[in-house]
Amino acid sequence: MKKARYIRLADMLSNAIREGKLAPGSKLPTHRAFAEKTGVALATATRVYKELERRGLVSGEAGRGTFVRDPGLPMTLGVHQTAAEGITDLVFNMPGGPADADILRAGLRRLAAAGDLDAMLRYQPHGGRIHERRIIAGSLGRSLGRIDPEHLLVTSGSQHGLAITCLGLFQPGDVIAADALTYPGFKSAAALNGLELAPVEAQHGVMNPDDLDRQCRLRTIRAVYLMPSVQSPLGTVMDETTRLRLLDVAQRHNLLIIEDAAYAFLEPDPPPGFLSIAPDRTVHISGFSKSLATGLRLGYVIAPAGRTAALLEAVRATTWNTPALISALVTGWIEDGTLEKSEETRRQDGAARQSVCREVFGAASVVSHRNAGFAWLPLGKGTRADPIVTRLKDQRISVSGADPFATTAAAPQALRLAFGGLPMAELRGTLETVRQAVQAERAG
Repeated sequence: MKKARYIRLADMLSNAIREGKLAPGSKLPTHRAFAEKTGVALATATRVYKELERRGLVSGEAGRGTFVRDPGLPMTLGVHQTAAEGITDLVFNMPGGPADADILRAGLRRLAAAGDLDAMLRYQPHGGRIHERRIIAGSLGRSLGRIDPEHLLVTSGSQHGLAITCLGLFQPGDVIAADALTYPGFKSAAALNGLELAPVEAQHGVMNPDDLDRQCRLRTIRAVYLMPSVQSPLGTVMDETTRLRLLDVAQRHNLLIIEDAAYAFLEPDPPPGFLSIAPDRTVHISGFSKSLATGLRLGYVIAPAGRTAALLEAVRATTWNTPALISALVTGWIEDGTLEKSEETRRQDGAARQSVCREVFGAASVVSHRNAGFAWLPLGKGTRADPIVTRLKDQRISVSGADPFATTAAAPQALRLAFGGLPMAELRGTLETVRQAVQAERAG
């Protein structure tokens, strides 16, 4: 079967990019100029460029044009990329330290002596064992108020919580509003379930309630996804006034609120969360990966009573139940105070790393939360992220541009630096190398 004309043209340009005839960073002709050069309609030229974007070979930049990407850099850097031997990884946020292994050994010894090992080898209730749900719910009382354990479901990490929310509560084609820069894991979960994300403009780094209201008046939006306390990737904390304004929009347009609190523990004094001020329309999702260890996949979803049955079905369909060994470990650490100590350690460690980051780049150049192990580095007008990512890749440092986080057609030019898992002795030198790569691109 003969290929469509736009596919043939896209294949031609794809081959030129992969063979190095069009170098990374090269600017392609405008859509109109390409149409005139190849003798096709403007609409066909637009389809060619969209196909190249879909393949991850070019990136469109608002007001500047379309540029060739390095084909060696995955478009979804930070989601599909895996850590490689010998690479300094600033993509994945992996907080932790040498003492974590000792905590795990002590936890395993405690479980071995508890006499409940046989129960851990059996199927568990889909939503988690009720005594562990009570422990988790009780630990959240100070930050979220009283939680009914029957409304709390244990999941295999907060990412699993996002996935079952998309799978259990929405239909393919539903539209969910989200920040223009948001967590890539939610983008992945939404895409796999056929959901459309509607990007909402930011105001001072947080979602603009007026723009959300405007979009809700133009189309049917089912829900809004938010990280109100320590947003990823920016680290912002939404003030109480903005939260109340967003709640007003959600009530007027009957939106479900998906509240992701994965990093909320880093903010010691946040405003009331959406679960507290709107429990009847909020699905609250969090976990223990960032506060304890990324390899211990345990999270939870707190939902209104009418939503839990669908979420339980989604748990059953995806994992059947959370491994009892991990849930027993984590709930034991909640009871003996280990979790609380670990959260404080993460806050102190993040603050020390932020201090180094701001010294290296200058405080005005960095967007971040004061206790977070990650930072957002806007590059400014005329400086592109891809060449910097390529330059650092050649120096065996892995960083991410803005593409994985963007819900808009054109991503801003920025770097996201996740340095929570880097040894402190290497932090300053690594960030200095990043700064030099940025300066080299600006000078070039």
